[in-house]
Amino acid sequence: MRWNKGFSRWIAGACIPFIILSLWYFQHDRTPSIPVTKSSFDWSTLKVHHPFPSTTSLPSGQPRRLPRIQHKFGHESRAAASIQQKRRDTVRRAFTRCWESYKKYAWMQDELLPVSATSRNNYAGWAATLVDSLDTLWIMGLEEEFHEAVRAVAVIDWNTTPETACNVFETTIRHLGGLLSAYDLSGHPTLLQKAAELGDMLYMAFDTPSGLPPFWLNFEKAKTGGLVAGDHEPSASSATLSMEFTRLSQLTHNPKYYNAISRVTNLMDRAQNKTKLPGMWPAFWDLRNKDLTDDNSFTLGALADSIYEYLPKMYALLGGLGPVYEKMYKDAASTIKDNLLFRPMIPDNNDILFSGSASVDNHKVHLNPEGQHLACFIGGMYGLGGKLFGLQEHVDLGMKLTNGCIWAYRSFRTGIMPEYFNMAICDTLDGCSWDEKRWRRELAADEHGSARLPQGFTNARVPSYSLRPEAIESVFLLYRMTGHEGLRDAAWDMFESIQKATSTAYCNAAIDDVNSNAPRQTDSMESFWLAETLKYFYLIFSPPDLIDLDEWVLNTEAHPFRIPR
Repeated sequence: MRWNKGFSRWIAGACIPFIILSLWYFQHDRTPSIPVTKSSFDWSTLKVHHPFPSTTSLPSGQPRRLPRIQHKFGHESRAAASIQQKRRDTVRRAFTRCWESYKKYAWMQDELLPVSATSRNNYAGWAATLVDSLDTLWIMGLEEEFHEAVRAVAVIDWNTTPETACNVFETTIRHLGGLLSAYDLSGHPTLLQKAAELGDMLYMAFDTPSGLPPFWLNFEKAKTGGLVAGDHEPSASSATLSMEFTRLSQLTHNPKYYNAISRVTNLMDRAQNKTKLPGMWPAFWDLRNKDLTDDNSFTLGALADSIYEYLPKMYALLGGLGPVYEKMYKDAASTIKDNLLFRPMIPDNNDILFSGSASVDNHKVHLNPEGQHLACFIGGMYGLGGKLFGLQEHVDLGMKLTNGCIWAYRSFRTGIMPEYFNMAICDTLDGCSWDEKRWRRELAADEHGSARLPQGFTNARVPSYSLRPEAIESVFLLYRMTGHEGLRDAAWDMFESIQKATSTAYCNAAIDDVNSNAPRQTDSMESFWLAETLKYFYLIFSPPDLIDLDEWVLNTEAHPFRIPR
């Protein structure tokens, strides 16, 4: 007996270190090292032809303790948890079905065409859907598929493309954002290495006489110092690089990326209250001459949307050490509320809001009550700004705007809202009584009007739906910020409607008319369907500690970046 006990103790003593080492290995190194194929051109070796006279470093000091953003959720009943589990599993199956089709018919291409089961390259051929979906794979627990995708990323050559230029904005939010987020989530070094390679290329877009980037990064011109910023550029194209370039500087400890985007930030700060609608920036900028004030059109939709989205998000990403973003957000949010938000005149007089666009002539602001699916992000923007800066009225505005998009989804025959639409509106945000005669007059006067439209709408000028995420984005964010369970039910209705109208034999497709009983599917599926839309649907039905909003902030392509502590 003594010999047996002693032998047992010896075995235990010898095995315990091995067990501990094994557990550490499987926890910290769940995949073998993946050899990385460096791109055939090293952009970091290029000479800067237009050195910028001043530099801005990342803010120093300990990040502030930010106000709580996410609602403090209580215990969920077993029955409620079971419902959300079933919903989440359904979304996950929708994603995996698409992913398998992408692997079979479009692997390493930018997009799967979901009707013909063929592929298309419209983002330089750098596997946009694959890179954009990396973090969704991780979040959904598809680790085998994730590691297979990382091995594919390891051999992408940013110098190999049939194109002569890349879109700086799209490449930044989809490719660079996707790589950085997947690295933040997984810690896989391959992803940061490929992100730095790509970041060095995108950094050269700032090597222009004005120090500001053009819409297109022409590769040969960038190598020879011949790039010039445009004099009529969409404002979002340069203002929506800040999160990705900042996170790249934070992770690589190389300040050059943050310094580059700070040129845009500083110019925005100086121009914000000198535009034709002080507090907002116009849709188009003259970056060649550093003039952000000449244009007279203002919108939260296409061309300018993510300018405003990134203001509170940058404050969070910098750990509260970027006060300029708080100032710019507050000024912009106030101007937006006073000039672009409208309350529709509708039969049930729901307390909902939408965002339109405006033009300014001779100091007079003209509101165009045209809603856009793209602008549905604004509910989440007001919610986040309200939480970060202690402005409960902004959280309330965010809820009304989000409820507006939910209401618009429910109004159309497919259960989906259109790309663009106009409405009859109340004179104030406080509401008004339904006037059917007035609505019919406005409907008849609208060249795009139709008697088939739901009451309150005067047109659905662009009636299509392209699998966009902005509505479910705000529904998810407001749910996580407020805990209102009704938002989850609204999200489920949205998901079922989208699946019914867009599902093909292979994946999901855009549709031509949300107000048709039988919309026609078009052979298009943007990478954001997997990167954003399905990710937001998955997250809203997931436990709140999965991508906790107090630990993560998501870029405009739904890529979560870790908030520094």
